[in-house]
Order: sequence, then structure tokens, then C-alpha cells
Amino acid sequence: MSDAEQRSRTLERYLSPLGAWALALGTTIGWGAFVVTGTNCLSQAGPAGSVLGLLLGAAVMLVIGRNFHCLMNHYPDAGGVYAYARETLGYDHGFLTSWFLVLTYFAILWANATSIPVFARYFLGDFFQVGPHYVLFGYQVYLTESLLSFAALAAAALLCCRRKRLTARVQVLLALTIVVLITLCFAAAMVKIGGETAVFQPVFLPDQSINAQIFRIACISPWAFIGFENISHSAEEFRFNRKLSFPILAAAVLAAAALYCFLILLSASAHPAEYSSWLGYIGDLERLRGLQGLPAVYAASRYLGKTGVFLLFLSLFALIFTSLIGNTVALSRMLFALARDGVLPKRLAALNRDGCPERAVWTVVLCSVAVHFLGWSAIGWIVDVTTIGATLTYGFVSASAYVAGRRENRLSDQLFGMVGALMMLVFGVFLIYENFFGLSGLAKESYFLFTLWAIIGCAVFRCLLVRDRRNRFGNSIVVWIAMLSLILFTSIVWEEQATRISANTVMNSIRAYYSGQADAAAYVLSESAFIAREMNLLHSSHMHGTLLVLGLFIVSLVILLSNYSVIQKRNRERDSALMNARAVANTDPLTGVKSRHAYLEQEAVMDQGIWAGHMEPFAVVLCDVNNLKEINDTLGHKAGDEYIRGSCRLVCQYFRHSSVFRVGGDEFVAVLTGTDYEQRRELHQGLVQRFEENCRRGEPVMATGMAEFHPRQDRRFSCVFERADKEMYERKRQLKQLRREKSGS
Repeated sequence: MSDAEQRSRTLERYLSPLGAWALALGTTIGWGAFVVTGTNCLSQAGPAGSVLGLLLGAAVMLVIGRNFHCLMNHYPDAGGVYAYARETLGYDHGFLTSWFLVLTYFAILWANATSIPVFARYFLGDFFQVGPHYVLFGYQVYLTESLLSFAALAAAALLCCRRKRLTARVQVLLALTIVVLITLCFAAAMVKIGGETAVFQPVFLPDQSINAQIFRIACISPWAFIGFENISHSAEEFRFNRKLSFPILAAAVLAAAALYCFLILLSASAHPAEYSSWLGYIGDLERLRGLQGLPAVYAASRYLGKTGVFLLFLSLFALIFTSLIGNTVALSRMLFALARDGVLPKRLAALNRDGCPERAVWTVVLCSVAVHFLGWSAIGWIVDVTTIGATLTYGFVSASAYVAGRRENRLSDQLFGMVGALMMLVFGVFLIYENFFGLSGLAKESYFLFTLWAIIGCAVFRCLLVRDRRNRFGNSIVVWIAMLSLILFTSIVWEEQATRISANTVMNSIRAYYSGQADAAAYVLSESAFIAREMNLLHSSHMHGTLLVLGLFIVSLVILLSNYSVIQKRNRERDSALMNARAVANTDPLTGVKSRHAYLEQEAVMDQGIWAGHMEPFAVVLCDVNNLKEINDTLGHKAGDEYIRGSCRLVCQYFRHSSVFRVGGDEFVAVLTGTDYEQRRELHQGLVQRFEENCRRGEPVMATGMAEFHPRQDRRFSCVFERADKEMYERKRQLKQLRREKSGS
């Protein structure tokens, strides 16, 4: 099935403007609205730095939203970023963006699904902590909690499959619930506070650059706002003009930014009595449990009592469920687009009666089964990867918008695309290399997972190459060189972080030794032996990390070289097929000499040589079979074909070192060069005499004409041909006269 036929299967239109806004907002804000504002943002920039950084990030996302708007209007296909990169940059870029965006959406989906038991622990205590359990990465996992999160995801998937319009209405209701309840709690808090701004002190982190704090929060905006572009995956399902896409995206970004700011200020506005300010409270969150472990909920309880807790509990439920719906929709539409293009199994592109890719939806659920049984620590590492994945995705979107604008000669699209790509490049450098601005970065496990995912992507791409029969992949080697560089860079950053952590551990151990706080076993050793042991541990950790980085690089290099070998083999096969096709096109099937197609190519080449003034001497012999119509009429076409082959063999017999072409049903042209040209008169005269003898004996006869190339006279090959043609017709007249004389005798 061709690409056009595959894409003719489109999704049913059902999304209204309000439904699209709810889908965008609901996917943007999830569990992170509570966790990130209470931990990361405030702990890294304070309330003022967090608000200013998020507003700056929102402005950046408006630029990205403008690029999505441009692409949605140019390429209104399902698949969003994948479709845009495919259409503007090629299938290699399309696969690359979809590979990292799939991880990003899955990570957010998994985080929201598995956050349900986490928040249940805050609100309901140990209610679901019953039955079998185990500890993984320091987190206690209960089977009942895992089943609870899986059930929530399955319920969202079932709703997405069966009732698209109902799903849109539910999404709208939940999105409005989020906006109203969080705004209500924030407004109540501000009323209680009045004009007192002292509760927010310090507004920035002390002893740190204010600009650096703001910029750092802005750099996580791809993570904070990822999902607002969700509607791009459902562009085929719009029931409204796509020109409204930017206002919808902008409304979702601004609403999300406002809600984030409300929750940040709400979290910083109240703290338990044992803390003098929000700074100490936020810094001590890891050991707190219950409502105190959620600053926004704690603040709501302070200002509105149980009503505030209930309102934020409802908003939390709405946040999680809208994110489950939104990310399931986004992932299923992307899988649908990949399947429709033949990248994934085509059965994933099947639509049910409701016009929904049901198999793609349940594939999303099946791919999420194992995650529910991982610890929250592992989920946190995976979620951190989305920061890099979102930045990479938005960078590709901006590049695609620039290319689309250049094709249409739209300067505004080119400008926004270029600005968006440059901003994502700056953000990406900041996020990947943590020390670029002297600030801490992602967890080292997140860098390792990102590297591992990239290597797996290279292996998956090899599978695509092997079964790619339409040569759509493997056409941009630059993409995979960049991929290798990214793998090497992130793995080095991971190793550097691991070494720094090991160095800090050793330094803490040495400090404890000299302060008398080390374990008793440490004092059994002498001072020099203890120091040597710690340094050996540090050296061993560094060596293990270096070897692992080297191993990852070698594995990725081997995979990429294997990919390159597949591409080279495919190119050789393609070139061989083209050569065979060319040979078939250039060979006359009846006589085996060169065809008219080959003659026209030769004529063009010789014309170029004549125009350039460096054409070697040549002559043209034109041969026309005599009496062919009579033979076909009396003896049949089979005899006529044999008559043509016999005539052709005679021409080839005389002009052994020259190209012979069949240019018509009974016409042949020999282009004499080299030794044949030097002996042209003798060879041509011999051929003429042979045909005269054949005429008397009743064997194959051809009328011939020869003309030589004169550099000062002939400006085209056709000039020589016309003289040979004129001589050939004169010879044909002579042969007819000879035949009549033979018949008369």
C-alpha cells in the first residue's frame, strides 16, 4: 500500500475548540503541578524566581506554539511532531523525534498513573498498603497500589476507545475543575494573607545569582509545559478551522503558567510552626509525611480547613485523570501515524466503529504494565529524561517550521522557527551539561537512561532499515552521527556525575574519620591505610564508570556501523537494479543491439562534445531494411523478425568496434569511431557490396548511407545524420532499380 493510500484512512472529526483546549491544558498539568512546585521550583529559585522563570518559560512556549500552529496548518496529519519532521526533514528525522517523544509521553503517563498510590499515602495513609510488597530502589512497592494505578490507566484507555465525544466532554469538565478549584484556593489564600508579602520571604534563594535562578526555571519549561502540543497529534480530528490552533495553544500555555504560579505562591505562603520560613520547610520535605509533605495542600488546609484539602484533592484527581487521557490520546495517535506509514505493524492503524485507533490505545496500556511495579524512584529517573526529550522535540519542531516557512517563502514562519530552534539549543546545552552555569542538573540515573534509550533507538532503526523496501530510511547520515555524539556526550556527563558523587562520598568519609564519627572498623586501619583505601575506592569507581562509558560508546558505534553497512548494501542493490534497468532500457530485445533510448542518450552526449569543441572524428552509417513489409505480408511477422535479425547481424559483422543502434522498426544506425572510422570507406563499401549480392540471391538487404563529421560545418549530431539519411534514400532507390533489373532478367 502506498503512502497516499495509507494516509487516506483518516480519523473521525470530533474535537471542538473547547475540547482541544481542555486536551492541551489537561496534558500539560499533571502530578508535577503539586510535586515540582513544592520541591524543585521553590528549592531552586524561590517564589519570585520560580514565577518569573515560569512566565519566561511560558513566553518561550508561545514561540514553540506558534511553530506548531504553522506546521498544523501546513501538514494537518495525525502524528504531530513525527509527521512534521517526516514531511520537512525526512523519515530519519521523523523516526528520531518520534522515538524520544514516545519516551517523553510514556514517562509522563507512567508518572501520573503511578502517582495515584503516592498521593493516596498522603491523603489515606496506609489504606492501600496491604498484601504482597517489596522494596525496589529504596521504595516500598505494594501489589495493591500497583493494581490501583494500572486500573486507573485502563479506565482512561477504555474511555478513550469507546466514546470519543464523551471523552472530550469529560476532559473539558475536568480541565475546568482544575482551573476553578486551584484558582479558588489561591484566591482564598491571598485574601487571608491580605497585603503581607513577608510570608514569601526570601523571594529568591540567598547567595545565588537571581538571573541564574530565573533562567534555570525557564530552562525546565519544556518539561513543565510538555503536553500543550498534544492537539497536534489530533489535527485530523478537529471540527474547527486549524487557524484557531494558535489561540487554543496560547490559552492552554497561559492557563498552565497561571496555575503553576498560583500553586508556587500557595506553597510558599504557609509553613508549619517549627519552620521560620518556607525555605526551611521546603528543604525538609523529604522527611515529612501526610499533608505537610504537600506544601500546596498544607497551605489550603491552613486557609480553608478540610474544605481546602477536599478542593485540592478533587483538583489533584482531575489533574491526574486529564493527563492520563491526554497522553493516551497523544501516544495512540502517534502510534497510529507510524503504523499508517508502515513503520509499525499496520494493524495498529485499524480504526474501530467510533473512528478511534483502539489497538493503538491498548498497545499503550500493554507497554505500561511492567512500570506499575517499579518503585517511585525509578519513575522519577524516567520522568527526568522527559526534560531532555521535550527540549529535543521542540527543537525539531522549530527546525521543521523553519523549513516549511522557507518552502512557502514565509518570513514570519522562518523567523519563529529559527528563534525556537536557537532557544531549545541553549536549553538543551544547559540541561545536558549540568555545570555549564554552575548549577546542579538531572539525576545521574536519568542521563544513563537517556543514553540507553538512544542506543536502543539505534538498534530499532536497524530493524526498520532491514525491512524498509521503499528506501525511506537511511538517507540522512548526519542524523545518526549526531545521535552518536549525543550518546557519547550524555554518557560522559553521567560518568562525570557518578565520579563527583563518589568523590563527595569519599570526602565525607574522610571528614567523618578525622572528626571521630566514622565507623569503628575505619579506626582499625592506620591513617595512611584508610586514606589509601578511600582513594582506591574512588579510583575504582572512576574506572568502572569510564569502562561503562567506553562500553556504551562501542556498542552504539557497532550498531551505527551495522546500520551504515545495511544502508550501503541497500544502495549497492539499488544501484545494481538501476544499472540492470538501464541495460534493459538501452538494449533492443529483438536484435540485442543498443536501443533507441540508448541512441538518444548517445546523441545528447555527442552534441555536448560538439558544442564544447572537443569531439573526436566519427562517421554515421544509416541502414534501412528493404522489403520488410512484403515479407511480413507474405511470410508473416515471425519471418519478418528473423529478416531484421539477419540484417542486423551483417551490420554488426562489418562494424565490430562501433556502437550499433536500432532506432526504428527497420532502421539501424552505426556510429563509427576508432579503427572502424579509420577504415570507414572500406567497411562501408564492403557492406554495400554484400547487400548487392544478397539482393541478387534473395537474402536480407539493407539500404545504407554514410556521412562524416566535419567540425567546422556540423554544429549538431543531427547534421551528420541527415546527410547519411539522404545518401541512404538514394541507395534505396538504386537497390529497387537493381531488383527490378533482376526481376526483368
